[in-house]
Amino acid sequence: MEDPSSWPVVILCGGQGTRLREETEYKPKPMVTIGDQPILVHIMRTYAKYGHKRFILCLGYKGEQIKQYFLTREMMSNDLTIRLGDRQHDKLHRARVEEDWEITFAETGLKANTGARIKKIEKYVDTDHFLATYGDGVADIDIAKLAGFHLKQKTMGTLSGVRPPARFGLLEIEGSKITQFREKPIMDEYVNGGYYAFNKSFFGRLDERDGCVLEREPLGRLAKEGQLSIYKNDGFWHMMDTYKDFQDLNQMWDSGQAKWKV
Repeated sequence: MEDPSSWPVVILCGGQGTRLREETEYKPKPMVTIGDQPILVHIMRTYAKYGHKRFILCLGYKGEQIKQYFLTREMMSNDLTIRLGDRQHDKLHRARVEEDWEITFAETGLKANTGARIKKIEKYVDTDHFLATYGDGVADIDIAKLAGFHLKQKTMGTLSGVRPPARFGLLEIEGSKITQFREKPIMDEYVNGGYYAFNKSFFGRLDERDGCVLEREPLGRLAKEGQLSIYKNDGFWHMMDTYKDFQDLNQMWDSGQAKWKV
């Protein structure tokens, strides 16, 4: 049987992040930083913790900045000696060990939707199953358990279900009196947490045309056919969808409360 740790991780990095325009005006959303690292690196470290070190990044909006970041990362974070006129003898003085990741940068178009982006990277998936997620959400999810659960279910797809805090506080009332104010309670219902596992046959349900939205017809059809499982993750999960989310995640990081930290 195929070792799940060999499965590549497909990360959707192409959206324009219009609700986070304060940060995404000049950079792609996955490059918005938490602490001193892009959120994309935080996400990749979550997968690497469980042995997944092959990544396929679906690029779109300002994707060249993501390429540039990884191409120059070692040079920018270490001391460097160069000899002008003879660059073949450049010397990198490594002060830290870099992650041993394999990264495929796939140009999937500026306007492509999520399903189309995943379809366009089909040629890079060489295993029977693959993992996928978005480039803007962090979690303390156990990826090994997600992959194992997916195999046991034998469905074409598995998504992670999470119960995030409500956006607003709730009021408990009796008659015309407020009896309790509940500050952002945890939701009772599960929502899509965006950490997926798929059988490679799922590519047959996708379309390369830009209008293919993963979360609509493809996943909706799987659900109707009984081919979509839910892995319930009751731990930490947080999206970076707005500037307030950006502030909250950085406050967690700065105060040592980053539950997703690897």
